[in-house]
Amino acid sequence: MTGPREILIIKLSAIGDVVHALPFLDVLGRRFPEAHIDWIVEDAAYPIVEGHPRLRRILVSHRKYWLTARPWRRGSAGLAAEAVRFVRELRARTYDLVVDLQGLLKSGILAGICRGRRKVGMSGSREGARAFLTERPVPVDYEQHAIERYLQVAEYLGCRVAQWSGRIPLPDGVGAAVEPLIEAESRERPLVAVNPMARWDTKLWDPNGFVEVARRLQEEMQCRVVFTGSGLDRRMLEDLNSRLKRPALNLAGRTTLKELAYLYSRCAVLLTTDTGPMHIAAAMGCPVVALFGPTAPWRTGPYGAGHRVVRVDIECAPCFKKACEHLTCMRSITVDAVVEAVESVLEAGATDSTNRLEGEI
Repeated sequence: MTGPREILIIKLSAIGDVVHALPFLDVLGRRFPEAHIDWIVEDAAYPIVEGHPRLRRILVSHRKYWLTARPWRRGSAGLAAEAVRFVRELRARTYDLVVDLQGLLKSGILAGICRGRRKVGMSGSREGARAFLTERPVPVDYEQHAIERYLQVAEYLGCRVAQWSGRIPLPDGVGAAVEPLIEAESRERPLVAVNPMARWDTKLWDPNGFVEVARRLQEEMQCRVVFTGSGLDRRMLEDLNSRLKRPALNLAGRTTLKELAYLYSRCAVLLTTDTGPMHIAAAMGCPVVALFGPTAPWRTGPYGAGHRVVRVDIECAPCFKKACEHLTCMRSITVDAVVEAVESVLEAGATDSTNRLEGEI
């Protein structure tokens, strides 16, 4: 066999970014089927790659915890020992190929620490990450989607990228906790997930808008609505839910990432802001209606056919800002525009999910 036998992928976070890297993993595994592939990921995104059949080993970085934990709770010696064990595990093998798909200082340092004959990264890397590479960064176009950027790196490495799978691996029985909650009516009425929250304030839409859309989904389109989000979102979503005549199912904080992926695979559509669950749903073949304002959907929107992006074309968007005084881009999105987008996706029915699960570009 020609080609690398020991490969390390460095893609630490965030959840959506790790989802975007799954097609890269798949084409790498297809090109080098006898290679052993490892992946470094941060703990929050670990479930995305957990159990992936193309991975031999997953190294979990608890970087945020190591940096923020109070030594008097765990003891500074204990934290140092954990970090040392991680570094030893990282350096236990010599890799033929190390690929830094993160392109930041935190990933560059890991690329520098590990043993690797070739260390490859992308152009556009920041914070000095390219200093840890052994060859010139791979030129990529940052105005194309993140998935396609990563596949450009795969092409540089000699991979054919005509076909790929970006599906999140699910263990047997993952639906056992979810099915009892959704099975009662989902077969007779379309199941629509609504994910209203986001990490940036500038990505948020009017909560009253989500309430009105959910009401119209229930009353005009005879849909069953389920709210999703993290445990921190649960109180906010309970407030939204209390304004509906027919309370929706609120699963915020009640599912693991694997269970959330399974849930989305059972939904007719996900209505969401620009956030990690949007990418999980797209990877699982669930059509997405995504509300975009400060960010660029052509870079990080739901990838593939069957999705709808709702945004307003204004001069200052996308600005990529986490703070804004006027929030015109999100406030200009109307309830009617969102309802129309969801309705059009529902009418399309069982759309061909080939471009999302078994990609062709």
